[in-house]
Amino acid sequence: MFDEGQLYAPVTADEDGKVTVHLADDHPGAHDAEYRRRRSQIAAPALAWQPGDPVPRVQYTESENQIWETVCRELAPKHARLAIRGYLEGKEALALPTDHVPQLDEVSAGLGPLSGFRLHPAAGLVPLDVFYGSLADGVFHSTQYLRHSSQPLYTPEPDILHEVVGHCNLLANPAIAEVKRRAGEAARRCETPEGLQYVADVFWFTIEFGVMYEEGELRAYGAGLLSSYGEIEEFRGADIRPVDFDQMATLAYDISHYQPILFACDGMSELTDRVAGFFADFDDDRAARLARNAAHA
Repeated sequence: MFDEGQLYAPVTADEDGKVTVHLADDHPGAHDAEYRRRRSQIAAPALAWQPGDPVPRVQYTESENQIWETVCRELAPKHARLAIRGYLEGKEALALPTDHVPQLDEVSAGLGPLSGFRLHPAAGLVPLDVFYGSLADGVFHSTQYLRHSSQPLYTPEPDILHEVVGHCNLLANPAIAEVKRRAGEAARRCETPEGLQYVADVFWFTIEFGVMYEEGELRAYGAGLLSSYGEIEEFRGADIRPVDFDQMATLAYDISHYQPILFACDGMSELTDRVAGFFADFDDDRAARLARNAAHA
C-alpha cells in the first residue's frame, strides 16, 4: 500500500489567489527561484480550470522543449528493447512530437479516434476518487510541468513526460485503455476508503508498474517504468511474482526507490482479460473480505 500524496508537491492558493507549488527540500528545483516561479505559473490555470473550459495551453520555453526532446531521444531505444508490443503500437499510432512538448488538447485530439480518452489538466495531486473515477468517463488527469533541467532524466514526481509518454501511449492502445476504464468503474462503485485504496494499489502494480512476459521475454507495460530512464533498465532484476491482487493490495514498499517487487502478466490476455475482469467485478465487499482475512491471519 502507498500514499499517493507523497508523489506530488502540494499546490495552494492564498486568499489573494496567488498559487504556490511547495517543493520538498530535496527536490532538484527546490533552490531554483525561477523554476519555483515557473511551476506556480503553470499550476495556476490548471488549479482554476473547470470542466467545460478550454484546456489551458502552456507556452513552453526552449529549455523545457529541450528536456522533452532529451528524454524522448533517450527513452526511444529502451522502449524498442524493453516495452511490450501493445505500448509500441500505441506509441506509433499516437505519434507524439519528440522535439517539443505537446499541448494537452493536442494529445486529446490524437487519443480521441484511438480510444476515446481525453486529458484534463492537473495542477498536482488529484483526489483518488476523482482521478480513478474519471477513467470510467475516458478522462485522464495530466500535469503540465516538466522536471528540473539539472536532471532531465530524473523526476521525483509525475510530470508531463510521465503522464504523456508513459500513460498516453498506453491509452492509445484501445485494449489497454479499456483496462483503465474498468479501473475507473471499479473506483466509482467503491463507497469506502478501503475499497478505493484497493483499486489504487492494484492499479499501481499493473498500469503504473506492471511487467509482462511476451514470447518468453519479460517486458514493461507500466507507465512508471516506461517513463523512467533508469528504472526501465532495472526492472528485470526485481522480485518478479505472478499476478496476485490481494498481495498487491497489502504489500508495503518505499515509493522513493526502484520497486523491489513487481507482478508479471503472462501475456497481453492476462492484462486485458484477468486484470480487466478483476476491476469489472470489484466492489467494497472484496476489500472488506481482505480486511477480515488479514485481521485473522
